[in-house]
Amino acid sequence: MTPQELAHHALELPGTTDDEAFGPGATVFKVEGKVFAILQDPTEEQPAQVTLKCEPNLALHLRDEYPAVGPGYHVNKRHWNTVVLDSTVPAPAVREMVDHSWDRVVSGMRKADRERLTLQRG
Repeated sequence: MTPQELAHHALELPGTTDDEAFGPGATVFKVEGKVFAILQDPTEEQPAQVTLKCEPNLALHLRDEYPAVGPGYHVNKRHWNTVVLDSTVPAPAVREMVDHSWDRVVSGMRKADRERLTLQRG
């Protein structure tokens, strides 16, 4: 999955906005103001990568399944994974991880917001 495809998918999720809250080179995706994805631009040293919220047991499973998935970079490593977008993780799996991250953030919101966003998503 390319960074552009990831950004397009993330922005299709209800309530999602993006900005460069941490400065240039890192696009932050938020649902109702709460971060669910941080997309870091590629550099000469490494491909693009995305940091996503994840249920802790699933986070460990994904790290075992894909070498390109590791503990979250500069975040709580128990609840976040960083995925290197080097094409070794299939695009459908990355989309599922983005969706799961959005779901995790939405699940912690007030009931009214959670229900509204879940209905919008379908």
